[in-house]
Amino acid sequence: MANQEIAALRMANQRISGDRFDRPEEVVRWMGAVQAQEYQHALWAVGLRTKSATAEDVEQAIADGKIVRTWPMRGTLHFVPAEDAKWMVKLSAPRLVAGAKRRLEQLELDEHILDRCKALFYDALKGGRRLPRPEMLKLLEDAGISTKNQRGYHILWRASQDGLLCIGPRQGKQQTFVLLDEWVPNSKELSREESLAELAGHYFVSHGPATLQDFAGWAGLTVSEARVGLESIKQELISRTIDGKEYWMTGASPNRGAHDPVGAYLLPAFDEYLIGYKDRSAVLTGDGMQGIIPYSNGMFLPVILYEGLVTGTWQRTIKKQAVEVALRPFVPQDDLKESAAAALERFSRFVNLPYTLN
Repeated sequence: MANQEIAALRMANQRISGDRFDRPEEVVRWMGAVQAQEYQHALWAVGLRTKSATAEDVEQAIADGKIVRTWPMRGTLHFVPAEDAKWMVKLSAPRLVAGAKRRLEQLELDEHILDRCKALFYDALKGGRRLPRPEMLKLLEDAGISTKNQRGYHILWRASQDGLLCIGPRQGKQQTFVLLDEWVPNSKELSREESLAELAGHYFVSHGPATLQDFAGWAGLTVSEARVGLESIKQELISRTIDGKEYWMTGASPNRGAHDPVGAYLLPAFDEYLIGYKDRSAVLTGDGMQGIIPYSNGMFLPVILYEGLVTGTWQRTIKKQAVEVALRPFVPQDDLKESAAAALERFSRFVNLPYTLN
């Protein structure tokens, strides 16, 4: 498998090209988790993997409790299947909480204060209530608990790591918080070994071809933990060794000839096609990495794919009457507008606005 074939299979398995899903929740269930710290971009990450879902459709799936946004892996916000949110958070929480200990000490947030915060949150939210973030912080301030200097963020994050909270549907432009056990009354209960196997299964089926190190990096696990998960499911996978690296994928990978990427694709910032791998060299050169992270601050720009490879970035500005799109290829490409036409039309339908090219 050359890099281009790895790229084509990843695009097909991630449902960027070829067969796509009917409903947003099917995308998230297939992917296992979709990185979602940039909310609007994350909506498009889900939408582009469906046949015709709009941004409103994805938000409706969130409002219906089919998709949950929380901090399950690497301390980063993701969309996850509602029924999987609890065990995913539980799997990662011990390491994340231990890693945050020093920062919480600097903020003078000890277990006694954190327990007080959780009790306040529970009393305010029980019975199916939800509160936007500013009101959650006001609740703490009114109780004499300062939320300044990022204390508020860390308190909300820790309550989520402890399995009390998750993020609910948006209220206007504000995220709300709900009690996880009330919002998702039918959570799966898995042992640690079962959780590792479940996560590995989601990952290699949807992200393959991928290495053990790719999985460990994506899941925020040690290589030893990731290996336990892979060993549990590898009889369901096939492997290929390329340049001394062992890649794993589902044996039911789609027929490549029927799913070759055609034309250009417009991916959001932090899309799983890049974020989902420790080694991105199959789809991105070193020079390309500088182009998509121009400020070396870990902020990934939205990218243009052509034949599975990252060939540039793009920007969208949503206005009342239209969405303005700028295409920025790394190397001038005469037919870029033509090859991106289908992707532009799909994004236009997703945001329910006509597009103009800058």
